[in-house]
Amino acid sequence: MKNLIWVCAALCVLSACSKQEEATAPVETPVAVEEAVTAAEETTAQVAEEATEEIEVVEESAADVEPSDEVIKLAVAETPAAAREWQYKEGEHYVRMVPTQPTVGGADKIEVAEFFMYSCSHCYDLEPYINEWAKNKDPGVRFVRIPASWNALVKLHAQLYYTEEVLARNGVLQDPEGFRETVFQEYHQRGNRMTSEAAIQKLFVRFGVSEEDFQSTWGSFEVNQKLRVAADLARRYSITSVPAIVVNGKYRTSASETGTYPRLIEAINELTVREGLR
Repeated sequence: MKNLIWVCAALCVLSACSKQEEATAPVETPVAVEEAVTAAEETTAQVAEEATEEIEVVEESAADVEPSDEVIKLAVAETPAAAREWQYKEGEHYVRMVPTQPTVGGADKIEVAEFFMYSCSHCYDLEPYINEWAKNKDPGVRFVRIPASWNALVKLHAQLYYTEEVLARNGVLQDPEGFRETVFQEYHQRGNRMTSEAAIQKLFVRFGVSEEDFQSTWGSFEVNQKLRVAADLARRYSITSVPAIVVNGKYRTSASETGTYPRLIEAINELTVREGLR
C-alpha cells in the first residue's frame, strides 16, 4: 500500500507539468535569471558588433566631411537663350501670307520664288544680284523663277521662259544663262520686243535649237501646264508688281519694301533662316 501511494504521487506530478508547460515557464531564482539576461545581452551585443563590421558600407560622399558652414547650392534650370533679333520686320519689309500657300516644288527644301517679266527693267537690274545669290545659296534652299502673265505680250514672254526651261532641262538649249541674258538685252538694249512666236523662234535658233525642237516644245502640254500653275500662284501670292520674291509660300517681299537690291538679298537670307527655324 505504501508503494502504491508513492506511484500515485509521481503520476500526479507528471500530469501537472504536461498541462502547464505551454502556459508558464519554470520559475528560476532571481540571481539565475539576472545572470542569464546579462550573458544574453553580452552575446547579442557581440553578434551585432560583428555583423556591423561585416555589412558596413561607406558612401563616397561620406569620405570627406563637409564644412558645416558651406553654402548649399540648389540646381537651377539654365537661362533660355535670348530671342533672336531680326533685322527685317513683318509689315515693313515683308508681308506674311496667311494661310501659307503652295509652292512649285516639294517640302524637302525651302523655296525662294522670283516673279519677273522679261519686259521689266527692274527685273533686269535685279539679275546680277539674284544670280550671284543663287550660285552661293544654302543647299537646303531651292530657287525657282515664275514669269508673270498679266497681258498678251507678258504671257507670250512667259511661254518663252517655260520653253527655254524645258529645252534647257532636256539638254537641247546648251547655254540657258547666256540665252536669258540675251533675251533681256534684246528687249532693253536692242529694242526687240519679241511680239510674235516667229520672232521668239529666231532667237532660239541663234542658240542652236532646231525649229522642230522649238515647235514641239512651244505648244506642248508641259509648257501650257506650267503657265497655268504660274498664273495660279501669282493669284495666290497676290503678285501685283515685279520683281517680287516669295519665300516658301509664306513671306512676300521686294526691293521697294527693303529699299535696295542688296538689302533685298539680305531679307531673302533672313527669311530663309527664319523659315528653317520652324
